[in-house]
Amino acid sequence: MTTPFTVRQAVLADLDLLAPMLDQYRQFYGRPSDLTAVRAFLLERFNHGESVLFIAQDGESVLGFTQMYPSFSSVSLKRAFVFNDLFVAEAGRRRGVGKALIAASASYAKACGAKLLSLSTAKTNESAQALYRSTGWEREDTYVEYNLMLNG
Repeated sequence: MTTPFTVRQAVLADLDLLAPMLDQYRQFYGRPSDLTAVRAFLLERFNHGESVLFIAQDGESVLGFTQMYPSFSSVSLKRAFVFNDLFVAEAGRRRGVGKALIAASASYAKACGAKLLSLSTAKTNESAQALYRSTGWEREDTYVEYNLMLNG
């Protein structure tokens, strides 16, 4: 039997809990570990109110997190959020942590009057794609996405 966990909006005091999670997330996507840079990155987001994070915990143990960036839709004249990061540690998998983090993020965005959440994930990340489909996300087939790389 699994123990219950909690999901809540993260605050600056959670910085040292979140940094190792974001570091693991980056490693999943092939980046080298750099806890100092990750911590500094998160601190900047907190200090400037540039992202919204949710954290899942089982007691003192961190099970996962999400990070969203606020955005807007000029066409709909509504707020939107880029659902940029979702990571669930091994200890949180198959416990509903990912679904709970998505639900908390969606609830927050809805309360802010957002029209939508958008995300992209690796084509090879089939488990994430299955999770997104199971929680109501729809694959975007109308638009083509491009990136213009500016710096390293």
